Formats: sequence, structure tokens, C-alpha cells
Amino acid sequence: MSQPPASRIRYGGESRGRSGGRSRGRLGSAAVLMATALLLSGCSDDDSSEPGTDPSAKGTHAGADASPLEPLPAKIPDELRPYYEQKLSWHDCGPAQFECATLRVPLDYDKPGDDPADDAATAGLAVTRTKQQRGKKPPEGGSLQVNPGGPGGSAIEYVQQSVALAYPQQVREHYTLVGMDPRGVGRSEPVECLGDKQMDAYTRVDQTPDDASETDALTAAYEKFAKGCEKRTGKLLGHVSTVEAARDMDVLRGVLGDRKLNYVGASYGTYLGATYAGLFPERSGRLVLDGAMDPSLSARRINREQTAGFDTAFKAFARDCVKMSDCPLGTDGVQQAGEKLSALFARVDRDPLKTDDPARTLTESLATTGVIRAMYDEGSWPVLREALTAAGKGDGAPLLALSDDYFERGPDGEYSNIMYANPAVNCLDLPPAFSDADAARKALPSFEKASPVFGRGFAWAALNCAEWPVEPTGAPHRIAAKGADPIVVVGTTRDPATPYRWAQGLAGQLSSARLLTYKGDGHTAYLRGSDCVDKAVDAYLLQGKPPKDGTTCG
Repeated sequence: MSQPPASRIRYGGESRGRSGGRSRGRLGSAAVLMATALLLSGCSDDDSSEPGTDPSAKGTHAGADASPLEPLPAKIPDELRPYYEQKLSWHDCGPAQFECATLRVPLDYDKPGDDPADDAATAGLAVTRTKQQRGKKPPEGGSLQVNPGGPGGSAIEYVQQSVALAYPQQVREHYTLVGMDPRGVGRSEPVECLGDKQMDAYTRVDQTPDDASETDALTAAYEKFAKGCEKRTGKLLGHVSTVEAARDMDVLRGVLGDRKLNYVGASYGTYLGATYAGLFPERSGRLVLDGAMDPSLSARRINREQTAGFDTAFKAFARDCVKMSDCPLGTDGVQQAGEKLSALFARVDRDPLKTDDPARTLTESLATTGVIRAMYDEGSWPVLREALTAAGKGDGAPLLALSDDYFERGPDGEYSNIMYANPAVNCLDLPPAFSDADAARKALPSFEKASPVFGRGFAWAALNCAEWPVEPTGAPHRIAAKGADPIVVVGTTRDPATPYRWAQGLAGQLSSARLLTYKGDGHTAYLRGSDCVDKAVDAYLLQGKPPKDGTTCG
């Protein structure tokens, strides 16, 4: 089996709000994570034995060797004041109720320079916000910054296309909604790596190599991708870390005139928000971190635990599917469903399927990506059943469509930059999961134990940072954020991309965390159908009343 050659945690799950709309979080290089024995043994067909679903166990999962993230000085350094005091030039953009501007930030915070207008020493970040109504007072709550995850998800598109429709009217009226594409993402000097045709070839690479030749082809693909990022992106590639993005958020907070940051982050957006709280605890206001990541974990552990998370999600899908007489994976049980899916992947590996595009066939890597895409949201399960049924009849088009959606490949063959920004951030934030192909091969048994269906592909996909041209600047760390206002951490018990125990781990580190648990499927929980979760989050955003720590919603 293979998994998309991308990076650690991409875009999150689909978020169906009161008026529709869609949000996504942080998948990755293969979505790769490492599972403990408890997590692995807990992946059974019985919901009562779900791994790590006891809210009282928060904090027990954190990486033992992770060092603490130290806060930055509360006083804004003199050399950064020109950035905090800049005036933004707003103009109409997108839907009628929005305006946009460009925020200038230091390319390198260690060498900020003193002139935000100096393009050589700065980066220009695209920002959008809801317009203030003429004749009306500014929203009572100030600004609410929002990030959909990725890394690589466009906050501008998310705010303009989803948040503006899906967020409750009270929240939309209480705040000025703000989205900023982080450095290297979307409209903010995007990371570039490959041309569209090259990316088509890259997504087809076999990520479950069966011999030395296929292994060499995979490592060569990773190396070509990395060199393409270095050539096309230049020095920005060394300055797209999460710490730098969090510092950019504080500059924006200051420029907008907010005393504290109010923020909703999904999936990778939780990592970004928690990092902000760790660096600026005294300036952290109402933070909601939905689909939480645990910053104390190594890249290998993240990859293996996410492998197990997708296995849990697949079993939930399979339990639902086998109850139906027309289930394309049979009706004999979850284990047999997994075996039939593996057999389908093997057939496609030998003989790719035709699609409605004569120039594109469905390879094993693309088929696996299509299945992974549907695991983010249980609302996609009917689509996946139809796609698997079609594949069983020799038609690969529906699974290819799911794969294209995951990769954000448009009908014209053009890719967004999410799959370039994603590894660029991930490979800078943490040392690589594996140093070479031999290390990845030795880890295969543990990944296959985490998921017999997805393990091999996820293990090999975790190799993508080994050839990265920029040395990592980050390492696993714990975040306490002492002195911060209450931080609401939301975890879903059968979340494939950000396993529930990550929410437990993050909540156990944050000194002011309130863990809110949703017992259910899919990636993230806010505005995905649980009135219990929605009311708890809305009460915090609107009234500053956080849920009781350990609150559980069914």
C-alpha cells in the first residue's frame, strides 16, 4: 500500500457548520505517527476499548524527553517595534464583506532589520478580515484569528469561503473574523517545488517498494522534490517554521490593536496556536484548539501514531460498511474488509485502473490517497463505498477524484501549494523520522502492527524529510504557557489524523487547558454536528466561559 508522498499532517477534516462550509486540518507525508503498545492493542472492533479515550488520562502521553518551550520576553523588542506599529493598507477582496492587506514581517527574527518596507529582509503575508459596518461600533470581541491547519491550508480561503458561512451568527457578529496565510502558504510568498506535470508524476510514485529498484525510485523522487523546493523557493525555505508563524501572528495581533489574541485553530492549527501560547502566554486570550497535536512527540512517533489513527478510522468505516448487503469490502467482518482492501491495492499496484482521463490511470499510491481522503469525515463514507465499488469493476475514476481532492489538484491539472508548504514546514519543525531507507525498512514491522492496511505506505512516506535541503530548526518540546487564559483543547476519540491521545497529551502540558472530548468519528469536532461541542465552544468564544475540564460529548 502506499500513501501520498507529502508530509506529516495535512489539512483537517470536513467541517459541516450550521450553514455548510468546509474546514481542514494537518495531514502529512504520509500521515505518519508512532503508536504505543496500548494504542496498538486498543485498536479493536469494540468501541469500549478505544485507545486513550479516558479524559482523566490527559497528559500521560507526552514525550518524556521533550524540553520546555520557553516564553519570549513580554516586552516587544525595540528592533521589532516598526513591524508592530505598521499601518495596513486595506482594499476590497473576495466576497463583498471582506477586505485584504499585506503584513510585512521579518524574514529572520534573529536579524529583523529596522524597515518593514525592505523586501529583501522581510516577507509579505496576506491577510483578510470582515469589514466593519459603517455607522456601527467595532465588534465587541475584537479580532478572531482562524487557521484551518495543514500546514499549508489557506486561512484566507477558509475564512472567506467557510467561516463566513459556517460559524454561528453570534460569533460572526461578536468578532472581526481574520485569516492570515502563514509564510510560505497560499498568497503569502508560497513555497514552490514542482511543476504540475512533475507533481502528477510525484503523486504516482510507488510508496510500498517491493525491491531495491523501487526503493531507489522512491528515494530519488523525494530527493528531486526537495531540490525543487530549494531551487524554486530560495531562502524563504529556511524560514517557514511554526515558531516564526506564531511570531507573525503576534505582529498581526499588535497591528490590529488587540490586547490579546483570540484564536480558533484546527488540526495543525492547534500546534500553531499552542506554540503562540507558549511564546506569548500573557497575550493569549480565548484560544480553541480543535483536533489537537502534541508538540512533545518526535516525527517518527507522530507518524506511527497517525498510522494507528487512520487504522481506527478505517475500522469504523468498515464496521459501518459490512452491515450493508452491497458493501464492496464484503459482509464478513472488519478484518476481512481490511484484507479485501489490501487485495484491491495489490491488484492496482500490478495493473493500474483506467479512469475518465486517458492520460491518467489510478495507481496504488493514488488509490490509497483516495481512501485516506475519505477517512477525514464520516460524511464521505458513502462516496468511498461507491468509489470502491467502481474500482472493483475496473473503474478508477471515483478514487482518483478523491485523491485529487486530497492533493488539491484542480480540474485543469493545477495544484495548490499545500503539498509544497506542508513538508516545508514539517521538515523544518522536527528532525526527520528516518535518516535513510534502511531505517524506514527496519521500522516497517511496527508500522504494520499499527495498521495492517496502511502501515507500509505510511512508514515509507515518513522518509520524505531525509533529503531535505534545510536543517531542522525545531525539536520536540512541551508547552506549559503558564499565565495564559483558559485554553480549550478539543479531541475526537476516533480522529484519524490527530489521534485523541494527542489532545490528552497537549491538555496535560498546558497549565490552563480545559479538555473537551467528543466521542465520535472524523477529524476535528467543532461545527461537525455535535450540539454539545458547539455550545461549549461558542460559550467560551462569546462569554469567556470555558467548559469544565474533562467535559465529554457523545
